[in-house]
Amino acid sequence: MSELRDRVVQATVRALERAETSLPDWVLKEIQEASDRESNALARQHLQFMLDNVRIAGQSRLPLCQDTGLPIFHVRMGRDLRLDGSIYEAIAEGVRIATKKIPLRPNAVHPLTRKNSGDNTGPGMPDIILDYVDGRGLSITAFPKGAGSENMSLVGMLNPADDPFDFIVRMVAERAANACPPLFLGIGLGGSFDLAARLAKRALLNMPGTSQEETQLLKRINSLGIGPMGLGGDTTALGVKIETALCHTASLPVAINFQCWASRSATEMVL
Repeated sequence: MSELRDRVVQATVRALERAETSLPDWVLKEIQEASDRESNALARQHLQFMLDNVRIAGQSRLPLCQDTGLPIFHVRMGRDLRLDGSIYEAIAEGVRIATKKIPLRPNAVHPLTRKNSGDNTGPGMPDIILDYVDGRGLSITAFPKGAGSENMSLVGMLNPADDPFDFIVRMVAERAANACPPLFLGIGLGGSFDLAARLAKRALLNMPGTSQEETQLLKRINSLGIGPMGLGGDTTALGVKIETALCHTASLPVAINFQCWASRSATEMVL
């Protein structure tokens, strides 16, 4: 194994370990601020339970949730960088090591036979979102995604005359309680059927949102009163981020990628 490939493997293990056992500071800040302004006593209690869960997981170096998710990664690689072998294979090796070390629940199964690969790798796994950047740098962001929130995600192929924000609020109203709220919502507007979904995933990676549309959408969603764990309260969502792309004149794709309160991610710099 080359030195660079070994560094990719080890960075993958470290990124997964951090992502599974802690939350980014900005996520913790959102949860704490939501607790401070929450008017519902039960909702405040649940938000504090979430913060306690993060603290205990960090102290024990154990995963935050029993659903340790599918291994999804965002890789930024310099165009001038030359890596011996496949970046996919190096990251997959890191996933196999992390599955045993952390440990992670083996979640990756064949869609028809449901046979478990046993190590979270196999056809299509890990899922790698690869972006090329200038220079020779390399960073790996682990973004494990659990099924509870992912199962609520969807793509809608709307008519151009439809209001995409009404559609989003309606779908969140129907699905939020099953996605372990309060939620982070990645929204993909435009593109094609598959591009809209990828935009929504990137939106979650690029949190937090600050635009006027995002702020207004977040306010509408929180006015639903679904609250933490679907038990009522002011805090149904903690953040909304919208990514857009041009679409066909005759279509309006809208993708919603649900993310539970534990928006897990961690970045390791390889070079």
